[in-house]
Amino acid sequence: MPAPESLRFIFSTLTWTLRAGCLAHIVHENVYEFTETRGESMLPTVQNQHDYVHALKKYKLGRGLEMGDCIVAMKPSDPTHRICKRITGMPGDVVLVDPSSSSELTNSASEATQNDGFNKFIEIPEGHVWCTGDNLCHSLDSRSYGILPMGLITGKIVAANSMNDGIRGFFKLRWIDNTFESEE
Repeated sequence: MPAPESLRFIFSTLTWTLRAGCLAHIVHENVYEFTETRGESMLPTVQNQHDYVHALKKYKLGRGLEMGDCIVAMKPSDPTHRICKRITGMPGDVVLVDPSSSSELTNSASEATQNDGFNKFIEIPEGHVWCTGDNLCHSLDSRSYGILPMGLITGKIVAANSMNDGIRGFFKLRWIDNTFESEE
């Protein structure tokens, strides 16, 4: 006896829903991500609330990234949270660690009083980058948690939109440019 028409409809709907969910997951993990940002660390590039960034996953794990690119990555101190930062140091670069940071990476208390922390340099090892927020005063970044392993990078931010205007904001796309200028 064949299954009733209503049962076949339910089964068909469920299988297509599952397929669509799997496809969405594959696209989100490997192709493209559209996610909300929060916090002041990337002002004025990305707003502190109601801004959504478009990240391309072809740059996942740091592939093809350059100095000045904005990225989405897993937070090293809490992998359940993501961060949006700008790459300000590539492998092999020597960077000056910001003396205003209060992390152990920067200075111990005695070192801070001895030299004000202005002569702390770190060489970025292979497979890592140095990332900072565009709003340095309000950013927890590599100055706080150290070098970022490229394995934590999930994508490169290429655009953003503000949803402050509701759905109209979705159509007001802002391209996120690489602002790095080489001295060469």
